[in-house]
Amino acid sequence: YSHWNLFDFDDKQKKFVCSSNQQVQLCFVLCVCVCVFFPPDSGLSHGVGINYGQIANNLPSPSRVAILLRSLNISRVKLYDADPSVLVAFSNTNVDFIIGLGNEYLENMTDPLKAQAWIEEHVSPHLLQTKITCITVGNEIFNSNDTGLMSNLLPAMQTVYTSLVNLGLDKQVAVTTAHSLAILGNSYPPSSGTFRQDLAEYLQPLLSFHAQTKSPFLINAYPYFAYKDNPGEVPLEYVLFLPNQGMTDPITNLHYDNMLYAQLDAVYSAIRAMGHTDIEVRISETGWPSKGDANEAGATPENAGLYNGNLLRRIEQRQGTPAKPSVPIDIYVFALFNEDLKPGPASERNYGLYYPDGSPVYDIGLQGYLPELTISSATATAINALSIFYFLIFLVTCSICS
Repeated sequence: YSHWNLFDFDDKQKKFVCSSNQQVQLCFVLCVCVCVFFPPDSGLSHGVGINYGQIANNLPSPSRVAILLRSLNISRVKLYDADPSVLVAFSNTNVDFIIGLGNEYLENMTDPLKAQAWIEEHVSPHLLQTKITCITVGNEIFNSNDTGLMSNLLPAMQTVYTSLVNLGLDKQVAVTTAHSLAILGNSYPPSSGTFRQDLAEYLQPLLSFHAQTKSPFLINAYPYFAYKDNPGEVPLEYVLFLPNQGMTDPITNLHYDNMLYAQLDAVYSAIRAMGHTDIEVRISETGWPSKGDANEAGATPENAGLYNGNLLRRIEQRQGTPAKPSVPIDIYVFALFNEDLKPGPASERNYGLYYPDGSPVYDIGLQGYLPELTISSATATAINALSIFYFLIFLVTCSICS
């Protein structure tokens, strides 16, 4: 496997006496509340988040999505914008959000007044009820070959960060950007990973920013692309986390049984080559399409189920990479839904774990529930408050009647 290219492009207490019958009824109500509002841990583990893209015309309302994600025990969500309807729908849900500033905002975000105005409009109003933990400034900027965008990226990130500092939010909200693995100039062996030389002038100060602000370095990693481009040479088992002979790094003698871990360690090596050893790398996107065009090898529901299912099981075990075994891998699966309006090949519209109607595209053991009725954010908040109210009644009743 030595020549495989590893690239891939969030007042008063009232006392009362109750009858035995009332106690039974009250306990029943409580059980219902607990089952509905505090579901068993049958969903994703804490090291896993989901990308919630919305380039579609048939998606369920954000309030319904909030219920689906709660049923899946998903507590981390990544957006590509700062859609207020989503942030409001997830009020008081304890979900951590990464929100995004699109590439088209970069030039404006270099202006301190515009950056602070954006935060005051899109971030500050939500923070009391919705947990926003990170802002991604741009996405895969270095894929664009737009020198204007590249030059504006770090100044925009710095200005957004300074605005957060001015508002006293910098300890609560991090600032970063997401990269494609096309920023790597070399990825084999993983211990020799380096960034492209033509990007060094941008990446060196960017890494210094991450080190200074303690923000994570985000990568979008897709072993699928490596397999699609060379299915005859890249073993499918190696990219799907299935049993295989794997490969051994000839420098470190570390063994890799899957491509994603090799890609991640190549990024760590590239960062280390630029003099940094204290920057955390997180996978902001990874996934596998369930359908593709005729020339998109491997894009099937079976392979998508194997990739995501096997990956989630490894994250559940809190695995690290061979080079970073004590650092559990942190990922955001791409994506929650199939998005029918995404441009490009068929695979781009078929990365979802779910169809827009809430049915799973394939089975990876997640049991979710998408309600038929749309519940407004105000109603959802009231329901949450009611469940807490019943719980308090139960505690008082137990105290009095015991």
